[in-house]
Amino acid sequence: MLARVQSEALSGLDSHAVAVEADVVAAAPAFTIVGLPDAAVQESRERVRTAIVNSRYEFPSRRVTVNLAPADVRKAGPSFDLPIALALLCATGQSRCLLADVAAIGELGLDGAIRPVAGVLAVAQSAQRRGLRALLVPSANAREAALVSGLRVLPAATLREAAALLAGGGAPAVERPDPETLLRDEAAGNADLLDVLGQGRVKRVLEVAVAGAHNLLMVGPPGSGKTMLARRVPSIMPPLSVAEAIDVTRVYSVAGLLPAGVPLVVRRPFRAPHHTISAIGLVGGGATPRPGEVSLAHLGVLFLDEFPEFRTSALEGLRQPLEDGQVTISRALTSLTFPARIMLVAAMNPCPCGFRGDKGRECRCASHRLAQYAQRLSGPLLDRIDLRIDVPRLTPRDRRERLQGEPSAVVRGRVLRARARQRLRLAPAGVGANAHLSARGLRELCVLEPQAVAILDHAYDKMRLSARACDRVTKVAQTIADLEGSDTILSRHVAESLSYREPSWSRR
Repeated sequence: MLARVQSEALSGLDSHAVAVEADVVAAAPAFTIVGLPDAAVQESRERVRTAIVNSRYEFPSRRVTVNLAPADVRKAGPSFDLPIALALLCATGQSRCLLADVAAIGELGLDGAIRPVAGVLAVAQSAQRRGLRALLVPSANAREAALVSGLRVLPAATLREAAALLAGGGAPAVERPDPETLLRDEAAGNADLLDVLGQGRVKRVLEVAVAGAHNLLMVGPPGSGKTMLARRVPSIMPPLSVAEAIDVTRVYSVAGLLPAGVPLVVRRPFRAPHHTISAIGLVGGGATPRPGEVSLAHLGVLFLDEFPEFRTSALEGLRQPLEDGQVTISRALTSLTFPARIMLVAAMNPCPCGFRGDKGRECRCASHRLAQYAQRLSGPLLDRIDLRIDVPRLTPRDRRERLQGEPSAVVRGRVLRARARQRLRLAPAGVGANAHLSARGLRELCVLEPQAVAILDHAYDKMRLSARACDRVTKVAQTIADLEGSDTILSRHVAESLSYREPSWSRR
């Protein structure tokens, strides 16, 4: 007897329909799965067999063939356990498949329990787009799936519950989480700019960077506060919108990093990978491509401490996401795109020993070591970093008098006002921040006074800026103008932007 159950397969951050077909015939006992399954899907034979028996059903002593269609698309992961088991129960007459417009996903335990799987939000969005009426999911994933409106969610904790639901049995209503309520109830983090003593100029640069979503490089000796400052960047960033929160949640769901019981990511991501990370770990990829740290930091902050110590291949892999806001990973049979609209915050020492230019400590680095250290960061990569700032050691006065400056909430208010100006001005270009403007959008939507143009032209020659660097200087100047509430980029805005372009160590 032949039975069919609908399911979904992940492909990057998207999902596509898969029909799970089970055929049971009177022949020598065998259990075969076809349709380009990976090792995890092949192993589902033993999980499905044992779960069926331990759920007090009968596993057929006949020839069982399971086909995952379409057969030319690779199927990966344990999420096909549940639809395979349900198809077998229907094929053997132990359950009724009355709901043709229902898809099912879930991993089975040997006792018949249904375990949560990754990517449920992407699966639910795909099921809703293709017109399915309901989605049968593990109970632990129910609230995540319920974020998608217009789709009925059927939660099941065991195989027997799932079989009853597939046969048309009633299901408890899953309350749809209200994303706006979840975002509104976001708890404030503990990190605050008030924790950082002194460093007024660096805090100003952080404000400019966040206001325009610009990439930032901080250069300073050990203990100057670079990491402490970086970890407080999210505290002055605008809150996530509903659409942004769902985008971030989908990435974390596919990566299997969504915490249990949390249906929605409500804070902007902050990712700080160690400098020993591989290029695949940072950018994404693998035999079955998965999102890397740049995608996990989508719409948030990617903090790279000890910037020159990262592998060259990993750093050079950042070029595309920094320019395009996405990562494209190509394989022989497929090409996948992951979002990567990040704000890069990098930190480094001015030299290998860390004390070049420090008035209190003497640099011990030989000239050849300084040259090697500088060569670890390529010109094209540095060209994509808008702001580069020195972070000096804390002065005795700042440490003694405990000069703290403004709290994050005050700075965040100015950032929000600047972002609101940008949204209105940049609406024709379809972007929300100055850093994301194209060269054409920059020419059409940003207005410079004549004196500002003259300063920019002079700097182009004297500082040997590339055309891309010149555009980025203009974008930063526009952000400074937005913070000031000016409709025109003035000469002082360009001058301040240029002062953030080259840290002092690079001019020695």
